Amino acid sequence: MKQKAASRSIKILVAKLGLDGHDRGALVLCRAFRDAGMEVIYSGLFATPDRIAQIAEDEDVDAIAMSLLNGAHGTLFPRVVKTLKKKGIKDVLIVGGGVIPDIDHNDLVKAGVDHVFGPGTPLSTIIDHITTGVSKLRKI
Repeated sequence: MKQKAASRSIKILVAKLGLDGHDRGALVLCRAFRDAGMEVIYSGLFATPDRIAQIAEDEDVDAIAMSLLNGAHGTLFPRVVKTLKKKGIKDVLIVGGGVIPDIDHNDLVKAGVDHVFGPGTPLSTIIDHITTGVSKLRKI
């Protein structure tokens, strides 16, 4: 993966994984990220972890925002992290969100998800977290 320029805008992949056809929240995120000056790529519905990792590699993204509402976060989020690692991709901030029980947050963080956002999280909080996280990764 090539060196990411510190001066370019953040490129973020918004990922809808598995058999989750609810994309209203993901589309709201896409618009908010775009309005914050980020370059946004949307995976579309029903993406696999392999597809997300391939998009991340092909597009040289800075961050991935995964969204799940169907309860498969404990399986699919860690699979995305593992697939990225297999590809040697280590400089991408990975966050997740959706209807994810608080009890699952620590396991997802241990699996490599930087942060998990729940329903009602202010968009500014998510944007600030991603901006700060990507900035730290670019300095490594």
